Amino acid sequence: MKILKLIELIRPKQWLKNLFVFAPILFAGHLLNTNLFLKNILAFIAFCGVSSIVYIINDISDVESDRVHKKKRFRPIASQDVTVRQALFFAVIIALITILISLKLSFLFAVFIISYFVINLFYSFSVKHIVILDVFFISIGFILRMEAGAAAIGVPISSWMILTTIFLSLFLGISKRRAELSQPDSEHVDKQRKVLSQYDVPFTDQMNTVAATGTIICYALYTVSEKTINTFHTENLIYTTPFVIYGMFRYMYLIHKKNLGESPEQIVTKDISIIINAFFWFITAFLIIYKDKLFSVLKL
Repeated sequence: MKILKLIELIRPKQWLKNLFVFAPILFAGHLLNTNLFLKNILAFIAFCGVSSIVYIINDISDVESDRVHKKKRFRPIASQDVTVRQALFFAVIIALITILISLKLSFLFAVFIISYFVINLFYSFSVKHIVILDVFFISIGFILRMEAGAAAIGVPISSWMILTTIFLSLFLGISKRRAELSQPDSEHVDKQRKVLSQYDVPFTDQMNTVAATGTIICYALYTVSEKTINTFHTENLIYTTPFVIYGMFRYMYLIHKKNLGESPEQIVTKDISIIINAFFWFITAFLIIYKDKLFSVLKL
């Protein structure tokens, strides 16, 4: 059925990355503010829209290389289940919806979402072929998601959280490259993604060690920073750090021992250990950040 192929084209599973727009509201202490939370939901939907457009453009530009990939050859455009014309028409409809939603939010949000689109165009048509810079552009996309989420509700972002996002997104991007290099038919990876010919497993492992270390250190420093302690009136946020460390180690284990990582969203949604760990991280962070507000509600 054509509608199912169109839905597959915009990759709903990849929308998980857009949850980064909720990071500012969580760490700003406004997650229980209904008005701001609804604005964040609109921001999330808008990013799902713009990222879907990017996926469509990417699939059109990568159609030939996708056809020689063991999995990507089944994508709607590569398999010819959806024509380029149909895909572009669908992209226009999504763009109109995304614009309407963005107009309801702030001007700064619109700037970030346009920047996200432009940067991804550069990535799709040029940067994805440039070693190292390709994963940095992926990282910029995550930063823009978080900045846009903050702009949608008018809250500032901690510098340490920005640094954490940079390192974490680099870690995910490099892990994806590492997994692509480790696949069984790795001798043909340069046909599937040209930039992979400029990477190798030892090099990606070295970069990933740096990115993982940076993620853990920056997050830990965020939890004990003076601004964080003054904002939440507690030093207890540091107790969420072990969950971050475990999550990074578990992800690295899946990359090195299970040859996963080519699809980060599948790891996050299917690995039970990571799901449970993320749940306990969120619950712990939520209780620490919102304990005063929760006590006030209980008193009422």
